This record gives sequence, structure tokens and C-alpha cells, in this order.
Amino acid sequence: MVPTTSGAGPHLGAVLPGCVAALLGRKNPLGLPAARSVIVVVVDGLGASALKSRRGHARTLAGALTSSSVITTGVPTTTAAALTTLMTGEDPGQHGVVGYAVLDEAGDRVVNQLNGWGGSVDPLVWQRRPTIFESGTVRGVAVGAKKYRSSGFTAATLRGGDYRPADEIGERFDVALEAAREAPGTLVYLYIPEADQAAHAEGWQSDRWTAALEEIDGALTAALPRLGKGNALLVTADHGIVDVPGSRHVLIDERRELVDGVRHVGGEPRMLHLYFEPDLPDVERAALLDRWRAAEGERAWVRGRDEAIAEGWFGAAVDAEVAPRIGDILVAARGSVAYYDSRTATVGARAMIGQHGSWTPEETRVPLLRFPA
Repeated sequence: MVPTTSGAGPHLGAVLPGCVAALLGRKNPLGLPAARSVIVVVVDGLGASALKSRRGHARTLAGALTSSSVITTGVPTTTAAALTTLMTGEDPGQHGVVGYAVLDEAGDRVVNQLNGWGGSVDPLVWQRRPTIFESGTVRGVAVGAKKYRSSGFTAATLRGGDYRPADEIGERFDVALEAAREAPGTLVYLYIPEADQAAHAEGWQSDRWTAALEEIDGALTAALPRLGKGNALLVTADHGIVDVPGSRHVLIDERRELVDGVRHVGGEPRMLHLYFEPDLPDVERAALLDRWRAAEGERAWVRGRDEAIAEGWFGAAVDAEVAPRIGDILVAARGSVAYYDSRTATVGARAMIGQHGSWTPEETRVPLLRFPA
């Protein structure tokens, strides 16, 4: 079976182009009405199914959730790839951020796409497409925690915008509202990572995650009366979350036949990118892929790079410069499992409960909530 997100509503990549059209008073595929300014709130890790399950703890958010307010986010369902898609309107095969940790072929190393920038990986070059803020058609403002202001990922995805730091969730809403009211034609991006952080630490079904959701919902509820006439606010997410207990970890290095011939392990636990040794003969490459299919085909989608590209995993087209960043073998978890290489996995990584990266509906379906409704 070929994994797909078709039939689940519009795509995350259409959100900001739709907002720009609304600011210009133009029709758009999302059906957004004309707006003076627009605030787009990204709640990292807020899957539509999790929000529905905890609707009693988030009455404002859940009250706007309907069958028509669910969209899909691209695969891999990871922050680095998804937020770059959101901010450029392009798929990973074009913008080049194809996973959490991917191969820098020139440096013969796997690079973390959130915090591993530097050296041969220049964020202004590696991320290959203009951001919506660079289009010149809107006044762009980004609101997030102070620690993200000068990061390489911010340079890659938010360039062209005015970054305004605010550490508390409520304070971020205050800064976003002020920016939206300053001038017409303003597009504000507001980033909230706290729910995702809680899910990684304790799972989305935990009290900590529920408390984070309640705080976000409360801040939104307090902000809406101050939105201002003619302004709009949207809430969406980069991906959803599934909880994976330690008992469901699969240690790939325990089976020598699955790692012989693999030079680098990238991606993340629910979407492995496996990179061959450069001199591995074609017949051995094919045999390794076959061994992965036989071993994990029941609980993961296993594809070779060319197969995944042909099936549109990274968008309708993958640029030749981007293709080597994609694993030679891709292993995308179907159920509640996560894949680790115990030779390199840190204690912190193995302690994560909430995870994402793959094709399941819990990971790919996210809300797109509109205020005023």
C-alpha cells in the first residue's frame, strides 16, 4: 500500500499563500475572506485527533474544529520540514529540508536541521526557496522565544521577516496583536513549541501535555477580543503526535544484516533515512533494501529513495540538488513503534515518548482553525 494524505483537506503549504491572498483581497483555495492583517499561530505538535480527544480542556480551539477545518501536513511530519513548507509554500523536494537529520554529502555527515547549521550547511543556501516574508507583498513579523531569534533554522525559514522575541505564551500573543494592529497588510507568524515539548517528555496523553494545551487555549481566548476589526487569526500545526513507549523501540543495530552497508543513519525514529556506504555495489544495495522489507514491512513503509520520490513522498518533484539529502532507504513507522540505532542514540532521545515523522493520520492531520469563525 502506498501511504497518502489525499482526501484529508488542503495542505499546510497552502496556508500562508492563502493568507497573502486574503491580505490582498483576492480569492484563494482556502476560502479566506479579505483581511486587514492576519496572525497565523503554529502550535507545534497539535494533531487534530489529539485536540479532539482533549476538547474539554481547550474549548476555544476545539470549538472551532470541524470536519472542514482539518488539513494535511507533508511527510516527513517533523518540525524542520513542515515549518519550512509552511513558510515557503513549497514541498521538501523543492525547499531542501527533507527531514530532522539528513545527509550533508559534501561534509560526509548527518546534520540536524533544527540546530546543526554551520560549516558547509549555510541556512541561506541550503534552504533553497524564498520565504513568504521575502515576497515583498506583505509586511512580515515573526514572534517566538528569544532563544530562537538568531538560530540557523530561523535564518533558513523566517528570513525577510521582523523577528520579535517573547518568552511566555501570553506575551507572544500580546506582541502578535500589537504587530497586527500596527499597519494593514501585516502577516504575523506566532510559534508555540510548549505542547510539543511536553509530548516529547511525557506523551500527548499526559497531564503535562493537557496543561500546556489549557494554557495555550486560555491565551488564545484572552487574545481574541483584542484582535481588532478586520483582522483574522488562524491556528494550525506542523504535525501531530503519537505516543511510543520504550517497550516499542526497535534497535536496528541488533540485526547486523540491517546495518551492514549503511554508512549513516538519519531522519528520526519514526522516519529513518538510511544512507549507503558510497562504494556499496548495486546488487548489495538492492539486497539490503529487500532485507529491510522482509524484516519491517509489516510495521513500516519501506521504500528506496527513487520509489519514495516517484510516489511523491517529498512533493510532486524533487530537485536534483535535494535528492542526495534523502535516504537511500526510508523506513516510516506504521504503528506505535520507533526505530533507534543504540550505538548513537542518546539517553534523552531514547526517553522521548511523544514522537512523529511518519504517515499515520495522527501525525499528518492537523487543524486549521479560523477566528473570527
